[in-house]
Order: sequence, then structure tokens, then C-alpha cells
Amino acid sequence: MFKFTGLRRAGVIGCITSGRGFVIALKGYAGVASATQAGIIFSGALLFLAGCATQPSPPPETIREAGPVISSPLNWTNPAAVKEFAPPPPKPVTTVVLPISTNKPAVTVSNPAPVTTWTSLNRWAAAHNLGAPHRLTGSPVTSYALGSKNGVMVLEISSHEATWNGVEINLGFAPEFIDGEVFLHGLDLQKNLEPLLCAPPLAFSASRTIVIDPGHGGSNTGTTNVLDGRFEKEFTLDWAKRLKPLLETNGWKVFLTRTSDVYVTNSYRVTFAESHHADLFISLHFNAPGKGDQKARGLETYCITPTGMPSTLTRGFADPWSERLPNNSFDEQNLQLAVQVHSAILRATGIEDRGVRRSRFDTVLREQNRPAILIEGGYLSNPAEAKLIESAEYRQKLAEAVANALK
Repeated sequence: MFKFTGLRRAGVIGCITSGRGFVIALKGYAGVASATQAGIIFSGALLFLAGCATQPSPPPETIREAGPVISSPLNWTNPAAVKEFAPPPPKPVTTVVLPISTNKPAVTVSNPAPVTTWTSLNRWAAAHNLGAPHRLTGSPVTSYALGSKNGVMVLEISSHEATWNGVEINLGFAPEFIDGEVFLHGLDLQKNLEPLLCAPPLAFSASRTIVIDPGHGGSNTGTTNVLDGRFEKEFTLDWAKRLKPLLETNGWKVFLTRTSDVYVTNSYRVTFAESHHADLFISLHFNAPGKGDQKARGLETYCITPTGMPSTLTRGFADPWSERLPNNSFDEQNLQLAVQVHSAILRATGIEDRGVRRSRFDTVLREQNRPAILIEGGYLSNPAEAKLIESAEYRQKLAEAVANALK
């Protein structure tokens, strides 16, 4: 069954009309909608004939941030696996450096939003030739939908959670309602809304070279299956080996960072992708929250946090907002890739949607000079999902979903 997961709030299907077309947006409780409803959403969204107006680029973002720059090893078994949001940012005063040169061009988005201010969503939509945002619900939370030919974004006032075509994403800053209008932070407009609502679809180079990274290996066992004690490293390697021939069938040159149970450093994984001139990098993992919690479940997909934003997840590491990382040159492509792959896995497996999330502590993504994401394919700490992950059939579904997303 084709399923969508939206915000975990009261359910509503909103029909939106405007002079240019209409959008029907769905907000399902616990995030499940039928394929018919999902089809309505997409059909409505396609009636928007939207584009991005071209205007001069704004000055560089300014932001105040104190704290050390870190380069921490990836540790996906740290017990502090909880969703965290930092407090709102102080008034900007320090200039953030410009993007560094890389071996792959970043997505060019027309008319980038100012990143030092909060902007009226109505004015931003008008500047990008989009219809006005439409109010969907007022209770228990107020939500708005904004559509383009690419799809439909649904936002909630005072919530970091949003949905894009029914898939959960996480904003850096919660939208605010000021003087009767919805306001969004400029970074969310530039780094979340513009790549999805306005940018062309993610395109791959003619070389189509990808590095698949089976997480952990050797003495780095990863988390443990709550049912039988088998290690995460075993399941990630099997997933990668199933994925490789499927991608090759789609015309990709595929390289695995490990093909057996050996220890591989995170710095080697980055160097490996660089030496193979990879166009994309995808790291495969399974999850566990620690502290004996067996309730957490679902799919999470991570990409690097844009400079100036708080991360969705920190796992107790410092989260210096002003830090500019090599992979930040691919912020827009990272989000597009994450959403594309995340959506495909949800459709193939039907597991719970825990969203596309941001982090900056994971070394395996920080230094990548290409679009890069990390997938957590389910919770080995949850008995029901651990049983799924043990199943070769489920791991084959994961492999097929990733391959289908990259055709």
C-alpha cells in the first residue's frame, strides 16, 4: 500500500483554491493516508504553475554564535538519541564565510531568500510566483499549505515539523504568526522551502558514480538486535550488498566502503569517496535510542545542518551554528536526495516516518564534497522492527527502495 506520513496532529484534509489552481493538502493523525488521498494531494499540487523569479542575491548571512568547532567521530550508538532543538538564535552580528569550492556544483536556486531576517511567507510566495499560503486548520494547531508544480508543503505555527508531499521534514526554526501573517526564518526559506518548492529535480552527472557505506564493521559493531544479540554491522553490510547490483542495473558505478566484516575509520570512508570521484555518498545504518527504550521505531534520514541553523539531533555533542563544513556546499542537494530516498523507503516498507533530519556531528557526512545522506533503516532496539530487520525480505525491500529512488 502507498502510504504517507504527515504531522502527528489532528487529521484534516484541506482543499485549497486560488486564482491559479487548487491544492488539496492532507494532515493525517499518526501520519497514514491512503494512496487515493495521496493522489489527490499530488494532483492538486501539479496545478500550480510555479517558478522562481530571479532577483539579485542578498548579502551574506550574519549570525552570532559562540562555541568550539568539533570534528567528532560518528557514534550512532550513543545513548542520548533524542530529538533536540536549540533555543531561537540571537540577533546576527558576525559574518558567516562564503561557500568553499568543491568538485561538484551546488544546486542553483533563483532568488535566494534573505538569511538574516524573518520573512512574511505571503510576500516570499508572491516573489517566487507561487500562490498565497492557505490556512488548513486552526485547532488544535494552526497549519498552512503552500504549493508549486513540485508538490505541497504543510507548515504548523510554532512547530519545527513540516511535511513535504506527506513526508516529514524538520525546519530549523518554528514558523511564527505575526500581525496576522505567517513568518519564516530566511534560512528555512532558502535551505528548506526553495530547494523543494522551486528548484528543478535532483540531476545526476553522466558518470553516475556512487559510494555506498555499510555502517560500522569489525570491532565497531554498532548497536545490537534486542531479539538475538546480532550486531548492526552485519545487517548494514547485507543491505549494501543487496543494493549494489540493483544500482548497477540502473547504470551506476558502485563502490562499497567495505565488503567484509572489517573495521573502517570514518575518515577513510570520506577519503574513499573522494578517491573514487563519487557523485553521491549514502551511509547505511540501523537505529537504537539507548537507555533500554524499546518503543522508538521508524525511518530517519539525515543530512548535514546548514550553517546558521540548529540541528535536529546533537546526541550530546556541541552544535556550533556558525560552523561552515565542506558538505554545506551541497545543502540543497542533500535535502533533495534525502527526501527522494526517504520517500521511496516509506512507500516500499510502510514503516513509521520519523522524518528527514539535520545533524552536524557525524564525521562521515561533514567532510564530504558531494551530496551525502545517512539512512537509519529502523530500530534494532524495538522488538517488532528488530524482527523485520532480521528478515532478508525486509532488507531486500530497503535495497530496492534506495535503487528505485536513484533511477
